[in-house]
Amino acid sequence: MTTSLKNNLQDVTQFYQDVTKESTLPAVSFIRPFESNAGHPANATMPDFESFVSDVVNRVKQNKQAWGKTAIIVTMDEGGGYYDSGYVQPVDFFGDGTRIPLAVISPYAKKGHVDHVYQDHASILKFIEKNWSINPLSARSRDNLPNPIASKKDPYAPLNRPAVGDLMSLFDFGQSADRQ
Repeated sequence: MTTSLKNNLQDVTQFYQDVTKESTLPAVSFIRPFESNAGHPANATMPDFESFVSDVVNRVKQNKQAWGKTAIIVTMDEGGGYYDSGYVQPVDFFGDGTRIPLAVISPYAKKGHVDHVYQDHASILKFIEKNWSINPLSARSRDNLPNPIASKKDPYAPLNRPAVGDLMSLFDFGQSADRQ
């Protein structure tokens, strides 16, 4: 990065400081654990990753104002070995990655819900754009793809492919008129 936007990149310790005061917590934070906690099979363990996630969730929950409007989205790097052999959509020249775990921890998350909407990492960006009414990243990025239309016969392969979900099906916003 060659612009002042590089100043937006902070260490996880900055998040730990910001989460204590709702006024300093950014609207969106991407947190990547230190490699020893990242859960990659070659150099970390899942218990360490789970402990890291649990710690982040507990820190956010301690700030009642922040927790009341938070969604923590936990996912994996598909190169880390945690994936399945389900349908992979031919999205573009590069294809799409394998299916990977994604969990949403939030007072707005549908409790115990397993979603079958075709999602990928761009779905997180689509969620941010939809929730805050922001335009897509660029005219050629995957966040421009439509939301999938599924069939009852095969809910995993979108009828209107290429298509990528926006994660909204994971939430129940009926609890509050203000999603932000």
